[in-house]
Amino acid sequence: MLTAPLPPRRAFQALLLSSVLALAGCAGSDDKAAALPEAATAQLAVLETTDLHANVLGYDYFKLAEDKSVGFERTATLIRQARADFPNALLIDNGDTIQGTALADYQALVSPVACTDKLATYKAMDAIGYDAGTLGNHEFNYGLPYLAQVTGARFNVDGMPAVSAQARCKGPDFPLALANVTSRKDGNTLYPPYVMIDKKITGTDKDGKPFESTVKVAVIGFTPPGILAWDKRWLDGKVDVQGVVETAGKYVPMARAAGADLVIAASHGGFDSSAYSPTMENANYHLAKVAGIDAILMGHSHSEFPNAACNTTSCNASGVDKVKGTLHDVPAVMPSYWGKAIGVISFSLEVKNGKWSIARDKTQVSLRKTLLDSATRSYVAADTAVSAAVQVEHASAIDYVKTPIGQSDFAMSTYFADVGDVSAIQIVNAAQADYVARYVAANLPAYASLPVLSVSAPFKSGFAGGSDFTDVKAGNIAINNAADLYLYPNTVYAVKVTGAGIKAWLEKAAERFNRIDPTLTTEQALVSGFPGYNFDVFTSADLSYEIDVSQPAGSRIRNLLYKGAAIDAAAEFIVATNNYRGSGGGGFPGLNGSNVIYASPDANRDVLIDYIKARRNLTLATDGATRSWRFTQIATAGPVTFKSASGKLGVAQALGLGNVSVLRDDDGSGKGLGVYAIDLAR
Repeated sequence: MLTAPLPPRRAFQALLLSSVLALAGCAGSDDKAAALPEAATAQLAVLETTDLHANVLGYDYFKLAEDKSVGFERTATLIRQARADFPNALLIDNGDTIQGTALADYQALVSPVACTDKLATYKAMDAIGYDAGTLGNHEFNYGLPYLAQVTGARFNVDGMPAVSAQARCKGPDFPLALANVTSRKDGNTLYPPYVMIDKKITGTDKDGKPFESTVKVAVIGFTPPGILAWDKRWLDGKVDVQGVVETAGKYVPMARAAGADLVIAASHGGFDSSAYSPTMENANYHLAKVAGIDAILMGHSHSEFPNAACNTTSCNASGVDKVKGTLHDVPAVMPSYWGKAIGVISFSLEVKNGKWSIARDKTQVSLRKTLLDSATRSYVAADTAVSAAVQVEHASAIDYVKTPIGQSDFAMSTYFADVGDVSAIQIVNAAQADYVARYVAANLPAYASLPVLSVSAPFKSGFAGGSDFTDVKAGNIAINNAADLYLYPNTVYAVKVTGAGIKAWLEKAAERFNRIDPTLTTEQALVSGFPGYNFDVFTSADLSYEIDVSQPAGSRIRNLLYKGAAIDAAAEFIVATNNYRGSGGGGFPGLNGSNVIYASPDANRDVLIDYIKARRNLTLATDGATRSWRFTQIATAGPVTFKSASGKLGVAQALGLGNVSVLRDDDGSGKGLGVYAIDLAR
């Protein structure tokens, strides 16, 4: 666009005005520099929560009882205490925030939260006040429309209305950042890749006088690339996920160019020292090598870091200081899960050349836990502001989970699932198999001749201590019991596999166990670090197999029989499972989504509830005692041990597990676990 030249007088006035403005700008710059006196110091603490999983209150919706070991209402007390200790503090959430309890499922699936209402978890968090957050993998469990709604976002993705037609719903009061998930429709990130926080702080000049300043902190968010497989039903064809390292290489320089004094990576993952790939689930060991990152907030692995007692390969890898809490000299923290702790990275800042910089040798990383004394099981007090914020939603969730659906003449538990008990697994397998068989018969005639089998796992197997087991008493069964039997909001998938594929599946599941040396006289732990939720178990009278724990991983399945004969490696079967496993979750061979014949929209838990309603009365003989697998009998010179909740030997005896005994009632962890022995020769 052309404009007429200014008259000489006006041109001079304009030139004079611009000169004045330029001088004013220079003066402003001088003032800003003066506001940062050389050699001044300040302390800035970054506080982290992660993997809250909608544990807002210290309450177990499965047992309908208080559980002081979990809950944001106690985390909030830690946050208030840390803010008192560190007046200059930022609070950042690292994701896996909105899913994980019956309260979360109730608001997402049963009585969906209205667009005009805030999610209970975010209500609680806003009662304390956060500066920023990111998203974990479980944020995507309920689908993109729900995620957009409860986070107050609008997504330009296929399958959703045009952005202009989407309502702006009520989300949290703090901004969310996510850099490595982009829409296939326009290539843009679903959320801002980073948020810039202008944090007002108080510092001290070299003479000891206090002064106020502003530190610009960029928070960049990352989620595990595995979401494309784990929630394929919601995300396939709609979004792409980029590798954490590649994405950081793009946005860290941008944040620096935008003026960031500090760059914090809120990366929902753990750290794995094996070779990097863009699909890596726990990539923070490699993320720490990206230039320009000042700290990493971790999660996802439900672990603690720093942790001097950690003896994993990654904890002892080059560049990891598990005591100080650094990865390649970058401060990193992971504060457990379910609100059990907060992470604290305390930066010592100093002014150099007119800018804030980090005194790395003075930076400290620590955890603060709600558990005060493991011997007395005492915890910090709950913050009443949190419980007050969610009382209505909490009460509604309790009323919902009390709804009766059936009866059982036997107890269903996972206390001894690692040594053969299927009382809490068989009913899940039966419900899945029934659902898939009926669907195939009605809708998939090409597969109607194939046998339908089913697998499930002991989802609660003691990872968090003696209370972390499924335990459904005999008698009335309510919805909360079904939620205890099936912990996750998965959907039913049916996959077509061969007999060889079933053997490979079982070999992977058998990694749950360590290799046992029969000649050792010292104690040997039976169970490895392989997650219990990946220990898939069949419970079919038609299928039987042994697990030989004296053999190396990959060579443990023996005597795999189908209807009494060695299974035909080429024979075809349909196996009912869940979307996580069917899409590749857990890294099981041959399960990558390519052999899924039915991706159901129905949740495994809802299928289980409907099955129990239809059966109405469950019996041990029919529904809880069909054990497909055994350990191969081997005599060992020393005890083979495993852990379960203390004081449960009677449960094992009632199940007929006569080869189980108690070695120690208390394993010394303070988590309510005992040490048991299993005689593998019996």
